Order: sequence, then C-alpha cells, then structure tokens
Amino acid sequence: MRLLVINPNISTSVSDLIEAEARRAAADDTQITMLTAQFGVAYIETRFESLIAGYATSILAAEHAPAHDAVIVAAFGDPGVTGLREALDIPVVGMTEAALMSACLLGQRFSIIAISSRITAWYRENVERNGLISRLASIRNLESPLRDIGSVQEDHAEKLIALCNDAVEHDHADSIILAGAPLAGLARRVRDQLPVPVVDGVSSAVCHAQTLARLAPVGASKGSFARPPVKPNAGLPEPIVRLLGRQPAGNR
Repeated sequence: MRLLVINPNISTSVSDLIEAEARRAAADDTQITMLTAQFGVAYIETRFESLIAGYATSILAAEHAPAHDAVIVAAFGDPGVTGLREALDIPVVGMTEAALMSACLLGQRFSIIAISSRITAWYRENVERNGLISRLASIRNLESPLRDIGSVQEDHAEKLIALCNDAVEHDHADSIILAGAPLAGLARRVRDQLPVPVVDGVSSAVCHAQTLARLAPVGASKGSFARPPVKPNAGLPEPIVRLLGRQPAGNR
C-alpha cells in the first residue's frame, strides 16, 4: 500500500515530525511518500491561510496521487480535502476528520488542545462542519508565543499536558485531541501521563487511510462528489489542468 502524505504548510521541520509519526503508525507493508507545500505559510492558523494551503496541497496531489492508494492532508483543518475528494478516485483523508472520528470512538465528549488562541475559532468551525459540535467538551490552547513551529513540543510539553488535564478535570472530556501537525507524535509520548485516551491526528489519518484503501472504494460517478465537469480554464499549473481534463466517471 502506498500513502501520499502532504504537509500543506512550508515548514520542513513539521514535515519531519509528520513523517516520523506516519511511519510509526503505518503497517509494515505500507509505503509513505512525504511531501511539503512549495508555497504558503510556516503554519496554518487562519481561514485565509487554509485557503492558500488547500491550493498548494491540490497541486501536489494532482501530480503525485496517481501513484498512490490514498492521500492524507496532514494539517488540522483539512485544507482542500473535500475538493480533492471530488477530483480524485482514491480515498482522501484529512487529519482533523480522522482525529475527530478516533476521539468519538474512544468516548462521548472530546477536547481539542491547540497551539494558539487565533486558531481556535477555525477549529470550532471544523468541528461544526463535521457535525460533532454537541460532542465537543472544549478547545484549550497555548497562550505563549511560539519560538519555532518545529519545537513546540519541546518548548511547551509541560503546558500542553496541563491543558489536557484541565480539559479532563474541568470540561469533563472523555478523550483528548492534540491538534495540529506540529504536535505529531506527542500523544504517543504523553499517553501514559494522562487519565483519558489521547489522539494524534497523523496516526489517526494513517490508520483510517489504510482501512479505506483496503476497502478499495470506487470513485463517485454521480452525486456531489462526482468529478468536476470539464470546462475551459486558464493560468493553472499543468498537474491541475491534467486532473481537470479527465472526463467524469459516468462519461468514460
């Protein structure tokens, strides 16, 4: 099995964290291809940054997805995921959606631990979009400025653990999601220090992607996730042009 994992931000240090956790979570026969966005921001914190990241992700997916069995968008907020599901015939898994599904299987109410205050409104909207707002216990976040996006875990480990414990004690969370690619792998390190299950988005996405790929679903030929219709376009990168030029499945 071949999984394409895309980091929608430009931080290679974060890509290293994502790739390390993806390889730890993957089955022995799963191959991981790790790619990093070629343009965008260091880390995604706002709706507009997510818009940019979704486009950067779509270019990489259009070029590399045909050689893979599933695509993982490895940023909390899942930039571009629903659009890619229209355009590709293989499963596309977002880190947010995968983490939310895992958390819901581990308890009734979950809390999300975030790396900044600005990011929390957008996270809440993503929970609402997935129809799970009634199961959200809280979103708690770091308040301190980030020295470097690749060192968040080392710089703020104690505070992140304290936020997790506060979510359990005060918000009655049954499970915890450590949100965002910069926290990839932290759940594995701190799970024995917390009183409830803790969820990592990258490992959740890898496990869900492997399951979906093994189910070998057929791409939609009708409905809202059928391929986009072929129409005139201009100014798009060649991989996107090729992807948009494919006939919808029902017309092949």
